[in-house]
Amino acid sequence: MSRIRLTPGQWLGWLGITLLFLVAAAVAVWRGDILKAGLDPHIPFQTYDPPPAPDYASAEAWVMRDVRVAGAGEAAVFFLHSTTFDGGSEWNGPIGDARAEAYLQRVVIPNYAGPFARAGAISLPRYRQASLYTRLTLRDDARDARAFAYGDALAAFDAWLAAHPTGPIVLAGVEQGGELIDRLVRERVTADPALQDRLVAVYLIDALVAADSLPPAVPACATATRVGCVVGWSQVDEDNDGAARRRLRRALVWNDAGRLVDLGDRPALCVNPVSGAADGTAVPARFHHGAANATGLEWGVRPAFIDRAVATQCRNGILRHTELTTESFREVGNWADRRKARQYNLFYADIEDDVSRRLTVWAASRPT
Repeated sequence: MSRIRLTPGQWLGWLGITLLFLVAAAVAVWRGDILKAGLDPHIPFQTYDPPPAPDYASAEAWVMRDVRVAGAGEAAVFFLHSTTFDGGSEWNGPIGDARAEAYLQRVVIPNYAGPFARAGAISLPRYRQASLYTRLTLRDDARDARAFAYGDALAAFDAWLAAHPTGPIVLAGVEQGGELIDRLVRERVTADPALQDRLVAVYLIDALVAADSLPPAVPACATATRVGCVVGWSQVDEDNDGAARRRLRRALVWNDAGRLVDLGDRPALCVNPVSGAADGTAVPARFHHGAANATGLEWGVRPAFIDRAVATQCRNGILRHTELTTESFREVGNWADRRKARQYNLFYADIEDDVSRRLTVWAASRPT
């Protein structure tokens, strides 16, 4: 059998093809690490110069300020959005970053602020949010950046409270926003009996919170009709045990000094948004009020719901749920977008119903 002889040019061609194959294989294996590294600011947080602070006396510091839809209830709603800024040269996102703002307006507001629209007047501040990169690493710099965002959340909350001295209040946050609301409740609400009396409920959506850190004055919601309590959960689909374990293992929670520390072996808060109760009861899909993909909808437009579709159960501190397989409930977007809060809300109508019910109970408890 004769051997195939290659010319120098052919050898170079084969070598080039081999190198391209090896590079492609390496990118496929380490793509996530490569993309994550591209979001790293590569500067210690201690020497980092953050973007200018927002002025909450100015309209520019608010995405929404006391916005109402027709027929809305009497509550004032303070809402903190989830992570929309990816990272890069900044640990904390500048106010009004164009890409982050577009994602906020298109995805987060319609899917996550939308369920509160009929409860009352919604206010949603801009803040120097910690970047997506800070949620992909447990480095001290990332923890510092996440804690830094609390300063803006507190300033916005105090400005909002000054404008709403009376009446029922609802506090809500998603992912990073829920993390910040948790600290606001423990440091501001529990220190003020008058605020506790006005509190309808707190909603910590897709956020991990240490259950034993909730103060007695603002406990987990034990039933669907209790007021002045916390509805909070972090959700993982039923078939993904690995994701549930990773989420708990990587969870960071506030300590009494305002630092983010590992959750460790402490129990995580889970109040089922379908039943409205903090227990481990399995809730069949027939009780599910409705999921929605509201991405791209204008404010005030109520989305179409898919109801009786998602079974849920709080298990080991995580809300486990059956998955919707229809096209509109699949993960879309680039690598970074798929690591943010989901671009749909499995419990849109359940949250809407929950806040309406608790607001009714709160109003009925007031002296006539």
